[in-house]
Amino acid sequence: MSITGGCYCGHVRYVIAQTQLTDVAICHCSVCRRISGGTHITWASVPLNAFQWTQGKPALYQSEPSCQRYFCANCGTQLSLYTTLAPETMDISVTSLDNPDLYPPHKHIWVKNKLSWVSLADELGCEDEEVL
Repeated sequence: MSITGGCYCGHVRYVIAQTQLTDVAICHCSVCRRISGGTHITWASVPLNAFQWTQGKPALYQSEPSCQRYFCANCGTQLSLYTTLAPETMDISVTSLDNPDLYPPHKHIWVKNKLSWVSLADELGCEDEEVL
């Protein structure tokens, strides 16, 4: 069984050739916040060789020298992130999954950059930055 997902308008779709996501984190870094337009974005890291685009071609934005972000050019959905700092993985936007409720986060990352008015009232672990 695979994990599937895609953008809001259905133009871009992907598949992950595995059944579980084990590295799911809520990112509070300023780049993710600005790009997503939200207070945070939740990512799941998957092996790069398990990830495949199946429909459409996502647009690419080089947000940092080491970071490429993929999104739908039609509707703007943030889909994935690839960084040369973790070259064997692809980060997937959990809310772009077809069944995001199945993949709850395990931790908060880049907490040192969270907005001051955001309260972390859950029992999840916190990392000031991200430990790769």
